[in-house]
Amino acid sequence: MTLTPAAGSLRIDPLAPAHPGRWENGPVVVCHLDRAAVPVRLAEGRAPELVTDRFELHRLGDRILVLHRFRPDELDDDVSTVVADELGDVIDSAPLFERVVTGIVRSTVLDPLTAWSTFYANSLAVLRHPGAGPWSGGLPEASLAGFAPVHARALDEVLGTTVADLGSCFGFLPLLMAERGLDVVATDHTVGTMTLLSAVARAGVVPEAADRVRTLACDARAVPLADSSVDTVTAIHLLEHLPEDAAAVVVDEMVRVARRRIVVAVPYEESPDPVYGHLRRFTPDDLVALGERTGLRFRVDEHHGGWMCAERR
Repeated sequence: MTLTPAAGSLRIDPLAPAHPGRWENGPVVVCHLDRAAVPVRLAEGRAPELVTDRFELHRLGDRILVLHRFRPDELDDDVSTVVADELGDVIDSAPLFERVVTGIVRSTVLDPLTAWSTFYANSLAVLRHPGAGPWSGGLPEASLAGFAPVHARALDEVLGTTVADLGSCFGFLPLLMAERGLDVVATDHTVGTMTLLSAVARAGVVPEAADRVRTLACDARAVPLADSSVDTVTAIHLLEHLPEDAAAVVVDEMVRVARRRIVVAVPYEESPDPVYGHLRRFTPDDLVALGERTGLRFRVDEHHGGWMCAERR
């Protein structure tokens, strides 16, 4: 994954205006306890449904209210892991999960672009230096520090100077690619995610990204790029989010667009995790079958999950 689908839903505009300290979308309201007035109905004495180290969760009719006190320096993609860990019994679907994580970012810093730029800068700092963030040592494999080796491996697998990254989500990997001097087309199926990445790239969180990262909202099964138009095509923790019959179609597209190499990475799970929007699990045999399908020379190995890399001779 780049780590969560937060801000990726078609129902969410991550840059939409909001009240200071409060963010609402659909059935979810998120309030920062130090920056927003809590809805008056909480004064009736109703106990919260759930209290954790970081959150209070209340029901307001058919809506969910999440109260928190995150600091700006704590805004990074590990917020997703904390939400999954502490609220996963109630926030048990990807749409709710996306809204809560987006709401935490937006309710902690007033200006939308500043909020997300803070989130990106903090996340990239941990990916560059795992263990340096405010959560160091306290989060599982799904955390930024736990996922950093996946990004590092993906960067090392790139051949050439041009890349198309499929299923970029927040786009941490394309930004790190741009930092290494690569020209990247970042793709995702949601317009909101690509709009956010484009805005952050222009804002200078990674100075090189303004000129080197281009965003494209599209389905990974039908990428509007020409045949052999980039050196390397990557799909890093994308395929587990798609129906089982979609993986072969995506790999076919990767082979079509790549001049030199395709790189696929997936998690190995006992069962798909619905909170993160996972729809299927992979085994090494599944990756071998995808490699054989390419008709190219390929290799499959394990490194914080499974990898299949195929390249033209």
